[in-house]
Amino acid sequence: MAAFRLGKRSIGETEPPLVIAEVGINHDGSFDKALQLADAAAAAGAECVKFQCHITEAEMIPTDMKPGEISEEPLWDIIKRCELTEEEERAIKKHCEERGVIYLCTPFSREAADRLEKMDVVGFKIGSGECNNIPLLQHIARKGRPIILSTGMNDLPSIRRSVSEIQALGCPLMLMHCTSAYPTPYEEVRLDAITQLRDAFRLPVGLSDHSLGIYAALGGVALGACAVEKHFTLSRRWPGPDNPMSIEPAELSELVKGAKAVFQARGGDRQAVRPIEEPVIRFAYASVVTIADVKAGEVLSTKNVWVKRPGTGPLAARELDRVLGRVAKRDLPRNTQIAPSDFE
Repeated sequence: MAAFRLGKRSIGETEPPLVIAEVGINHDGSFDKALQLADAAAAAGAECVKFQCHITEAEMIPTDMKPGEISEEPLWDIIKRCELTEEEERAIKKHCEERGVIYLCTPFSREAADRLEKMDVVGFKIGSGECNNIPLLQHIARKGRPIILSTGMNDLPSIRRSVSEIQALGCPLMLMHCTSAYPTPYEEVRLDAITQLRDAFRLPVGLSDHSLGIYAALGGVALGACAVEKHFTLSRRWPGPDNPMSIEPAELSELVKGAKAVFQARGGDRQAVRPIEEPVIRFAYASVVTIADVKAGEVLSTKNVWVKRPGTGPLAARELDRVLGRVAKRDLPRNTQIAPSDFE
C-alpha cells in the first residue's frame, strides 16, 4: 500500500488513526470563533484541524439556490458570510501550528488552492463535491502536495478516474469514504466501503463521517480507517448549517481516546493462547477431581469423578474420558485432583 504523510505525520494501517476536527464553516465567518474552535480541538486531543477556504466569486455563480434540506438560507449568502480573509487564514494556520496540530483546509476553487499553496500547507483536503471535478483536481495535484480526497456522491468508476488523474501527476493520495447526507442515517454510512476502497485502489482509506455522534467513526477505525473526520463545534446551538450535526469538545475527546483504543484492539488471530491469559488460565480452567471419597480398587465414574476449578491439576477437564472406567490404585479423598498415577 502506498505510503502517505502529512508533514511529519505518517498515515497508514500500522499507525494510529488521524483524528481530524472539521471546523469547516462552523465559525460562521468569525475569526475569533475560528481561533476558539482550533483551541478546543487541540485541547480535546485532535491531531488535525480542518477549515474551508471559500472565495465565493471564484467558486460559484450568483444564485439563490438553497443547500437542500441543510438550510433555508441561500447557499451564496452562507458561503459569502463564512469567508475568511487570507490574512485571517494565515493567522489561523499559525495558531494551529503553535498548538502542535496540523492545519488543513479545503479549497473550492483554483484561487483558493493557490492561496493555500502560498500559505505552505502540508497538504490539501478535497471535499466530495470536487471528487469528480477533474480540472480542479489536476490543478491541485500539479502542486505536488499530498491530497486527501473525500468520495461522497461518487461511484467506483468516478473515483477510479479521479484517482488515475491525481496519480498520473505523481501526487501522494489518500481516500476518505463518505456519504454526503447531513446528518447521515446510520444505515447509509456503509462502513464496509472502507474495505472496498482499500482493496480497489491499494491506498490508505479513512472515513469522513456525517452521522450523529461518534459511533460510526469508531466502527470505521475497527474496519481499518486510517483517519476519521468529524464536523466539530463548540456548541450545536451556534448558527450555521453544519453546527447541528457536529460533535462538541467532550465528544471529540472521547473520539480521540476511542480511536486509539480501537486501533490497539484491532488485528490478531486465534492461532494460540496469549501469554497474557496464562494467569487467568490457572484459576479459570477445570481439572479432573474426585467428587466423592474413592477407595482403592473402585471403578472411576461420573458418580465419583468430575471436573472442577482450578486448572492446576495434572489432568485437564478435556481429559475426563481418559479417567472414566479406570480403577483407582489408592484411596482418593473427595476433591482430589487426579493424576495418571492414581488409576490403572
